[in-house]
This record gives sequence, structure tokens and C-alpha cells, in this order.
Amino acid sequence: MTGDRAATVRMDFDHLALVPDEGWDVNSHYHGFVLRSLPPHCSYALDIGCGTGAFSRLLAGRAERVLGLDLSPQMIRVAREKSKGYHSIEFRIADVRQWEFPLQQLDCIVSIATMHHLSLGDMLLKIRAALRPGGVLGILDLYQAQSAADFLTSALAIPAGAALRLLRTGRLRRSREARDAWAQHGLHDHYLTLAQVHAVCASLLPGAQIRRHLLWRYSIVWTKPA
Repeated sequence: MTGDRAATVRMDFDHLALVPDEGWDVNSHYHGFVLRSLPPHCSYALDIGCGTGAFSRLLAGRAERVLGLDLSPQMIRVAREKSKGYHSIEFRIADVRQWEFPLQQLDCIVSIATMHHLSLGDMLLKIRAALRPGGVLGILDLYQAQSAADFLTSALAIPAGAALRLLRTGRLRRSREARDAWAQHGLHDHYLTLAQVHAVCASLLPGAQIRRHLLWRYSIVWTKPA
């Protein structure tokens, strides 16, 4: 991500932070899965691209200290407002590409729908060094459909996503404001294919569990060898 693109992404998410929260989205649908993949108790957890802090607040239930980083000042402002009762969480405005990761100090690191804005290989190198032996990485992100299985899964996801949204929010679609904001942001997004994700992980995270999910997402779960 270049400096110009980072500025564009920051502006997009400053705008998205002001869009009313509908209480459910595709990312939050998988929060439970990601949480179950992490250690039951952590001393120090990092949430990369924390947004308004929804997953950071879940992490606070099992971590003594949670640090949430996000590029967007508005996202961090909203995260702090929503997390006033969570004294174990700290939110910082930060460009994670330039943030100095602590060496072998983190028990778990999470990133939800953020890695496609970054160089996956570069970030995995930093994350691998920052995790303690036995520490766990959990990533949930979007991928570019390429194979027949990808396109079939994406087709099935359309009615499934609509049904889940109706069940959770009483609506079949996002609000017009949310659709417009996300469509504008989508103009700047670029995703890896699952084959590319597998190739990067094979080199940097041997043994990582990579899984395609129904609603346009994939996950990576990796435990650093003790």
C-alpha cells in the first residue's frame, strides 16, 4: 500500500466510521469462529485494523491487555467511545506498516478484513516475529474468486448472506448510506486469490490452517512453534 493509497483508505474509513452500525455484518458473523481459534487466556493481544473495536471488545474477555490499531482516526474515536467500560483495551491511531512490533511478546494477533490493504508477506514476517512461542495468529479476510469452487461458493453466498442479514437486522440489504460508502471504498480494494494466500503461507507460516468460508471470506489460523 503506497502513501497515496493509505491516505485514500484512511479517508474511506473515516467516512465509514460515521455510518450507523446495523448490528451485524459479514465480518461479525465470523467473529465467533475467529475467537474460538485463539487461546482461552492471553496476557497481551493485538487487533490489527480494529475498526470500531467490536472484536477488541470480544478479546477483552480473555486477554489481560488488548491493543487495537487502526489507520482511521474516526474509527479509533468511535472505538474508544464504544469501549469506555473496557479498561484492558487501548486503541491507537497507527499505520501498522510503520508500527514497531514488539519482539516475541504477543500471545495472539488478530486481523479482520484488513490484510488485503497490506502486503500479506511483509505483515506475516512481522507478525511471526512478534508472537511468543505458542502464540496464535487469526486472520479473516476477503479473497479474489478464481477457481470454479470459488465462484460456486460466491453464488451460494448471495442468498445465504441476505437470509442472515434479514435474520440479524430485519433487512435484506444494508442501508443506502452504507451501500454507497462501501461501494466507494470497494473501488480501491484489491484481493489475493486463495492460491496466492496458500503460496505465501506455505513459505512463511508452515502448518497454517487456511479455510475458505461461505460469505466471501477466508481464514488463516497459525500457532507459532514452541
